[in-house]
Amino acid sequence: MGPQHEPHTVVVVMNGGMARRDVARLCGGVEALLQSDDIEEVVCDVGRAKVDAAVVDALCRLRLTTLRAGRPLRVRHPSSELRILLALMGLGEILPGCSGLRL
Repeated sequence: MGPQHEPHTVVVVMNGGMARRDVARLCGGVEALLQSDDIEEVVCDVGRAKVDAAVVDALCRLRLTTLRAGRPLRVRHPSSELRILLALMGLGEILPGCSGLRL
């Protein structure tokens, strides 16, 4: 029997605000990591993220990156403000961990 590989989780932590160049770098880095079959899922911790449209853009692009790689994305620690912003933008249901708020 050959060696067994444990699946891994990539954890991305968003602190503060995000600039456009940060979003491209983040998604490119996650995309490179997802080339490995050992990566099972991506978790994005947004507990300390600045709540604005740039963070929503980053989450949506990260979701697209994980979908293209066939991996799930889970959002951890979304604030109520982020949930409200996502709901107002009609995006709460596409980001696991951010749904459930209806306006």
